[in-house]
Amino acid sequence: MEKFFNTAGPIKEADHYHISLLSRIDWQEIETLINQKKYFILHAPRQTGKTSTLLGIMKELNSKDKFACAYANIEAAQAARGDVQRGVEAICSAVASQIDLYLKTDIRKWLHSEAKEVSVEDKFSSLLRYWSQSSSKPTVLLLDEVDALVGDTLISLLRQIRAGYASRPEAFPQAIILCGVRDIKDYRIHTKEHEIITGGSAFNIKAKSIKMGNFSEQECKQLLLEHTHATGQIFDELIFPKLWSD
Repeated sequence: MEKFFNTAGPIKEADHYHISLLSRIDWQEIETLINQKKYFILHAPRQTGKTSTLLGIMKELNSKDKFACAYANIEAAQAARGDVQRGVEAICSAVASQIDLYLKTDIRKWLHSEAKEVSVEDKFSSLLRYWSQSSSKPTVLLLDEVDALVGDTLISLLRQIRAGYASRPEAFPQAIILCGVRDIKDYRIHTKEHEIITGGSAFNIKAKSIKMGNFSEQECKQLLLEHTHATGQIFDELIFPKLWSD
């Protein structure tokens, strides 16, 4: 199948014209943070390539065979809103499924058997603990659409991650990247008791917030030239400023 320009969902390198999935971030900085066992934020406006970048990070880390890295989108837990039981169960299910998909483990088997008796306040942290202790390599988790969660579900997620932080990397992920549209300091979480909690206070282990911007003019040109390389169709140099301004 011929490649095409993709405007919906993450990039599939075999199917879509694309620039390097790691070219739009400072990969050296991110790799250093992971090696230093840091938990941090990656945020950017919609349709700027966040998910594709996270998938690129996972692919790069796993290719080096130093870490066991998994990506998971937890947006489905948004439907639970402040129902912590439903929300945490949805998060655990999404994360376990993706760990099994990308790393060929049996995390879901553990989740549906031994984890049944674990309280909801400890279920997600127990999942990460089991994964990390059963892995032969330090684990890295990339959580997408975190800021889609609301209320007590989001608070529980952040606090369970914070609770396991001191146990990394032997019994908790070496590094976790939380990804969304907003920086965590801008979260305003309304609890069921109408208390307002900021994301920064609920997740005070954050080492750094990294922002991805929109595509630059040079990146847009580079993307169009991928089409030239594949098809031989040449663009007049005068068209690039016009395409960018439009």
